[in-house]
Amino acid sequence: MPFHMGLGASTPKTASGELKKEIAQKTGLEPDRQKVLFRGKEKEDKEHLNVAGVKDKSKVLLLENPARKEKKVEEMSSSKEKAEESTSSEENEVEEMRESEEMSKAFAAVAGVRKEVDKLSERVAALEVAVNSGTKVANEEFDVSAELLMRELLKLDGIEAEGEAKLQRKAEVRRVQNFHETLDNLKARNSNPFSNSSNAVSVTTNWETFDSGMGSLTAPPPMSSSTKMTQDWEQFE
Repeated sequence: MPFHMGLGASTPKTASGELKKEIAQKTGLEPDRQKVLFRGKEKEDKEHLNVAGVKDKSKVLLLENPARKEKKVEEMSSSKEKAEESTSSEENEVEEMRESEEMSKAFAAVAGVRKEVDKLSERVAALEVAVNSGTKVANEEFDVSAELLMRELLKLDGIEAEGEAKLQRKAEVRRVQNFHETLDNLKARNSNPFSNSSNAVSVTTNWETFDSGMGSLTAPPPMSSSTKMTQDWEQFE
């Protein structure tokens, strides 16, 4: 908007740029956003006002430079956009750091479960050796092992994971389930050992087949002398 200001006695001897600085102090309008006009003509910053005909008590017209104003607005807009981009970039970095931290926690949690399952796998392997050898194992051993595996399965279910961590969790879940199925099979075989013991079936069949003594591992008792003599007499009668 136009602004009229009276000039002091020394003002005409100054350059237009100096006048703009004086105006800026009174109006708050920065010098580069000012247009100083005298008799309808804009004065350059280095142009002395007295040369242009400005005298004591003369009046000059002050206008805000629209180009400078537009540039200022653009600069402010650009600065705002950069600030927003910077903020967005910082937010993205924070989000990435948060996701990375969560993934690290998920990896660590899955690794912790895997370590416990490794220990339980040794327990399952020991039970399998015992059952295969025909050793009778208390059912509580299978039940306790199954319960411990179930606890690890619940831990896996409570782990929030994405990406690679999610794949590792899924693989560990499948591993625990396989061990659980193995325990169920071992428990069933332990309860009915003859159903899967070929040696026991073979021995039983041998004894049943040779129950009369024929083919048995124990030799039949020797014939008495009286029996032998009777047979001799019968043969030569």
